[in-house]
Amino acid sequence: MKRFGLLPRLIAAILLGIFIGMVSPQWVIKITATFNSIFGNFLGFVIPLIIIGFVAPGIGELGKGAGKLLAITAGIAYVSTIVAGLIAYVTSAVVLPNILEVGSMHLNAKNPEEALVPPLFKVDMPPVMGVMTALLLAFTLGLGIAAIKGDTLKNLMNDFQQIVEKLIRNIIIPLLPLHIMGIFANMTYAGQVAMIMSVFAKVFVMIIILHIVILLLQYTFGGAIAGANPLRMLKNMMPAYFTAIGTQSSAATIPVTLRQTKKNGVHEGSADFVIPLCATIHLSGSTVTLVSCSMAVMMLNGMNTSFGALFPFILMLGITMVAAPGVPGGAVMAALGLLQSMLHFDPTLLSLMIALYLAQDSFGTACNVTGDGAIALMVNKISGHKLAPQE
Repeated sequence: MKRFGLLPRLIAAILLGIFIGMVSPQWVIKITATFNSIFGNFLGFVIPLIIIGFVAPGIGELGKGAGKLLAITAGIAYVSTIVAGLIAYVTSAVVLPNILEVGSMHLNAKNPEEALVPPLFKVDMPPVMGVMTALLLAFTLGLGIAAIKGDTLKNLMNDFQQIVEKLIRNIIIPLLPLHIMGIFANMTYAGQVAMIMSVFAKVFVMIIILHIVILLLQYTFGGAIAGANPLRMLKNMMPAYFTAIGTQSSAATIPVTLRQTKKNGVHEGSADFVIPLCATIHLSGSTVTLVSCSMAVMMLNGMNTSFGALFPFILMLGITMVAAPGVPGGAVMAALGLLQSMLHFDPTLLSLMIALYLAQDSFGTACNVTGDGAIALMVNKISGHKLAPQE
């Protein structure tokens, strides 16, 4: 089963959910809705743990390294991520109203039972703390770990991070296809699925085009700063791009990203420093996907998608992406707290976001790692190194 990748499992779950929703009586839908309710509540319980488990160690790890160079690299990665988010916002604000029907899906209504079949029963799983409390605590702990020399707290948080990562890898991710199946069964039964599938396809195409635009911009800037041909630099990074599509992991792609970055003439020391760091902190492709998908879901539900509502979310997303765990769908898992607290997503909307995101997770990861090579070009020049002659 492990060899059957997450994306094929999600596609199979969506198709099976549609079939169940078309042919099953209401009591079957109620059973799937009950599982969805329990899983959704469990996800709400886990979100603060995910935030603390990944944001605190992620920020703490930034305390190590080459001081000034670390700050410069992190700053470039953050700006790149925010710019990607802003481009995604502007594009979504212009394009999405023309390709989907705004306000046509009301799954976040005050009475969700009006749109979806309710569960047989509910199990309350209140989280140990609120999302914003978890974020503030994670930032405080992370900055504290970076500031002090002691290893006790750092080791404790690293152990806690491993626990949360195993929770995601061994419980949430394996059960996610069942959850998505139930969501689509319920939406099919309610007559909403045709519209949702149409939105999936249109948003997917827009996101892939945005990824290409972001990469062209990154390499245009990187090539201009380094004095190199951006298209040639980008072409050399294609093996890393296609490797990431297969692995769905920035970390697993590091060896290829590193090799191709050095092939672009980046100094070995600069490449060895920038690529592993950016594999953790630079997620421009994932940010494009999260902003675009969240706006699509919000527009469908008639929610506020003004710049004032989304800009703080984008700024926070740039920081929270540092915490994205190295598992398929890690970025959306790290962003669940922001979606819930800042954009007011309920469990059903969070589930839709997960499904939308995971459908193209590999392409977002590919954009992330390929963009790391552009940052390496910039940092290489700032460090005083010239590009080595090309073979």
